[in-house]
Amino acid sequence: MASYHLSVKTIKRSAGRSVVAAAAYRVGERIECQREGRIHDYTRKQGIEETFIVAPETAPAWAQDRSKLWNEAEASETRRNSVTAREWELALPSEISAEDRSQITRQFAEELVSRYGVAVDVAIHAPHREGDQRNHHAHVLTSTRKLEAEGFTAKTRVLDSAKTGGVEIEQMRGVWAELQNRALERVGEVERVDHRSLESQREAA
Repeated sequence: MASYHLSVKTIKRSAGRSVVAAAAYRVGERIECQREGRIHDYTRKQGIEETFIVAPETAPAWAQDRSKLWNEAEASETRRNSVTAREWELALPSEISAEDRSQITRQFAEELVSRYGVAVDVAIHAPHREGDQRNHHAHVLTSTRKLEAEGFTAKTRVLDSAKTGGVEIEQMRGVWAELQNRALERVGEVERVDHRSLESQREAA
């Protein structure tokens, strides 16, 4: 049965976290964090099905270089308590093919780029060997600044603000539900996902 999950977390420097380390772990690569002077090596990590970066059309060529991308994101933040990235964690329907899961995840990433002008780094993971084998999922890291021709620029305040952040995330939750439901429909599945809370669904009914 198709189930819905989308959560958004922040990568906070104040919590001792590095977005370079977070990216290396999620994609299973070896990347040096220049700010920390540490190498994060996760090349032995298993279960990674696909990784890709989506960036605005005007972004510099280095945006496709994961090490350069996230080291630049770290360098663009000067405060000790900076939020250097967001992570959108998505559950992917097991009822559709790996190709379809890739396609809808890329479409979601492209929507994030179009809407906020950020860089997006995607890692699609297979279910954990010991867990539920339907648990396909994706980790989607986004910069907290717009990426333009000259590099990282303004903060994405629309997502930071208490007034607008929740509204924006709820709209993106709706986008993700629609992408999944279209994919389920294409393969003849009758199941649909709903991004609304159970309480909201009851009220609508």
